[in-house]
Amino acid sequence: MSQARPTSWLSEAWRRIRKLAWLKALGNVVFLIVFFQLYLAIQQHPAQTVIQIPATSIDHWVGFQPWAVGLYLSLWVYTALPVALQPDLRSLAFYGWTIGLLCAVGLTIFYLAPTSVSVAAGQRPEGGALFATLYAVDDNGNACPSLHVAAAVLSGLWLHHMLRRLGAPRWAMLANQGWCAGIVFSTMAIKQHLLIDVLAGGALGAVAGWWSLRTSATRLDTGRSARIDARKD
Repeated sequence: MSQARPTSWLSEAWRRIRKLAWLKALGNVVFLIVFFQLYLAIQQHPAQTVIQIPATSIDHWVGFQPWAVGLYLSLWVYTALPVALQPDLRSLAFYGWTIGLLCAVGLTIFYLAPTSVSVAAGQRPEGGALFATLYAVDDNGNACPSLHVAAAVLSGLWLHHMLRRLGAPRWAMLANQGWCAGIVFSTMAIKQHLLIDVLAGGALGAVAGWWSLRTSATRLDTGRSARIDARKD
């Protein structure tokens, strides 16, 4: 009798993506609409006077690099991947709660302690209509911590965990790390954020990632123990 061939990591990833695909897609859209409504409202009505974030020597060294805008915008694809790869409804709900909590913390900071990079960044270089739109959206008040960076770091940690569980090869792990690093760098390269914003956003994303992955692992262990005890009974 022949043994069944083990499922490849790509096949398993595709199976996960198809699982509840409509709900994941709808959830992403609704989440982004709600988030940007709150983001823009807080930006227009801060609770305090906006504080200017100072530039560092690293900010001056990086300079304006318009080619990085593609990496910057790719965040919306990158953050959708850990959502798409959630294996079931319970895991999807937990991850949605995690990213929601991350954004809630960031938005609360923006409201209570609004910050801007407009003075330190100076006159931003001309880059066409796309850059004009980006600068208009992030004109004032929502600089530190960078939620762009925080979301990338959280997504990167979850994707690393999920790729490892899927048995993905080393190149896939490195590609994930490179993509995350590229998004982080792009926030400085197109002058949307300064180093201080990036470090604060990275710390926020790292803490959220560590806590949520640890909590998720605990929940899985608890559920596994409960199933074992039920079989014994």
